[in-house]
Amino acid sequence: MTRTDYPAVPGGLDGAEHRLRARLRQALTTDLPSQVEAAARASGSALPLARRREIGREVLDTAVARHSEAELLAGHVLVDAPSEQRVVEQVLDETFGLGGLQPLLADPSVETIAVNRYDRVFVQYNDGRRVQVAPVAASNEELTELIRTLAARASSEERRFDRGSPALNLQLPGGERLFAVLGLTAGGVTACTIRRHGYLTATLAQLRRRGTLDVGLERFLRALVRARKNVLITGGTGAGKTTLLRGLAAEMDSLERVVTVEDAFELGLGLDPELHADVTALQSREPNVEGEGAIDQAELVRWGLRMSPDRVIVGEIRGAEVIPMCNAMSQGNDGSMATLHASSSKIAFTRLASYAAQGPERLPLEATALLVASAVHFVVHLDRAADRTTRVIASIREVIDAEAGAVISNEVYRRGPDRRAVPVAGAVRTDTLDDLVAAGFDPDLLARPEGWWTP
Repeated sequence: MTRTDYPAVPGGLDGAEHRLRARLRQALTTDLPSQVEAAARASGSALPLARRREIGREVLDTAVARHSEAELLAGHVLVDAPSEQRVVEQVLDETFGLGGLQPLLADPSVETIAVNRYDRVFVQYNDGRRVQVAPVAASNEELTELIRTLAARASSEERRFDRGSPALNLQLPGGERLFAVLGLTAGGVTACTIRRHGYLTATLAQLRRRGTLDVGLERFLRALVRARKNVLITGGTGAGKTTLLRGLAAEMDSLERVVTVEDAFELGLGLDPELHADVTALQSREPNVEGEGAIDQAELVRWGLRMSPDRVIVGEIRGAEVIPMCNAMSQGNDGSMATLHASSSKIAFTRLASYAAQGPERLPLEATALLVASAVHFVVHLDRAADRTTRVIASIREVIDAEAGAVISNEVYRRGPDRRAVPVAGAVRTDTLDDLVAAGFDPDLLARPEGWWTP
């Protein structure tokens, strides 16, 4: 008997779908491991995800047929064919994909997913539109379990998600960044946000073609990297800081030894060995169930300095790691980089000072300013253009000195009428300009009054 021989109820019934879903989940739990193991033995190697999913679908096809026969014998009506197929795909996604999040993440135009609760989900598309979409789970408990499954599958380290550790930060298999909280929202429900980086690899030339920078800025930034200037990238959430960091890193010599430090793996510089052949990527670690074993970014920066790096890159400065990072920048690891959340290039120095004051060293303002001035050479700030969609470089500051607890800087590229950075003639210091010229920069580019231009 084929599937179309069975009577069906249009739209499906909750009870019928629930029984079907439970039967399919049980089938995967019972039958899938042995079939995958047998196929792996036959092939002589571990099976790729696509092949394991194929086997899972074969298991479910058999389970659907058996379930339908059992439902008919019990006198139950069957769900209609579209609903049956939807349940099969959902169960497969739970096991091999990302559950109810899978359809959203499969859409390349989705940029951000905000799950306020399992049934209140909003997405932002890369054209700026915001839309409420269908629930990603059937209940709060199911959403919580999905996130725990993602944590177990996606992380190289134990990532707890429970009342004792109610915040989770991790990178999904596709490179997306997930942050979730448990029991901390109104109503105590689980909530999460997923941000997608549109580009897992980037070069300055690619960013120019996307409108983030012009030819003059491309050549200026390339010279900063090749002259081994220490660079801090600032901007708001979703401004493109990580993407620009990848673009700057692409200008390094491919054989330079790079140590990256992150709260959750995101940079992925080692993904392309032709761009970066010698990369050690370090990730902070949360405490275990006994509250032991935590390793923060500050400690990782200190450890990274013992790994003989040519450059140290911190994915995002957000606390006490500011001091060891500045020490790394000022003690021979020139050309190091980091990102920082800040609303302007100038306010970045205040943010660094506040982090330093909160660290275990409790540095006073004067000492922090001296440390930052001796470590950071340039601050590159990202914002959105006048269209509020395109991410652009809006400002670049050169750090000059420190005085009376304040960092002194010159804005060498300033926000123009359309929010894009334009050069400030004569703002770059002479000795710095000499370094950039030696690295291949044409100083005449700084004298162009139109600033944002293309050849």
